[in-house]
Amino acid sequence: MKGFTSLLLSKTSRQLHTAPPRLLWGWLNTVFNKVDEKRIEQVGPDRAAAEWLLRCGAHLRFKDRPSWQRDYNTLPTGPPQKFKIEEIDATDSGVMHIGFEHFRHLKHVKSLTLNRCMYITDECIGKLHLLAGTLQHLEVTSCGNVTDKGLLQLKDLSLLETLRLFDLPAVKDKTGTVHLLEKYLPNCQIDAEGI
Repeated sequence: MKGFTSLLLSKTSRQLHTAPPRLLWGWLNTVFNKVDEKRIEQVGPDRAAAEWLLRCGAHLRFKDRPSWQRDYNTLPTGPPQKFKIEEIDATDSGVMHIGFEHFRHLKHVKSLTLNRCMYITDECIGKLHLLAGTLQHLEVTSCGNVTDKGLLQLKDLSLLETLRLFDLPAVKDKTGTVHLLEKYLPNCQIDAEGI
């Protein structure tokens, strides 16, 4: 039995050492992005979303609180109605479309920054409609998987006041896409100079 255990452990260890790191991180990020409906019921939607965002490396600011929440272990406790997410900065984070379902329950998010997020795709951009009732400021920069098709899904975000688009290499018809967004979002100031 000892020999079998030793063989099993050495084989498992070898597989872990030879597995491509991107696959491992992709798998972990998928796990971190999973929506847990039971957790939402237990702690409320904003706390559950805060836990998701922080697990993935994003930062957030709660309504009526000046400082940014950057550490999962220092999340404030209290009744669910006390802490509402107002701003999200997902720069360099591992957020992906699976986790965007958390947005379904959030009613106070005014600002979202998606900067250098390798897992942000058109599918993610399409799920931003879940924030249409509150989102006023959006930045999508250096997200290489976002295309023209994805950006055009922003047309339903009628409350947007500012939209910043920069360094989106998968957007092929930059001028046409920006023109259509200006048409769909006439009250939004669009900064797409470096798209």
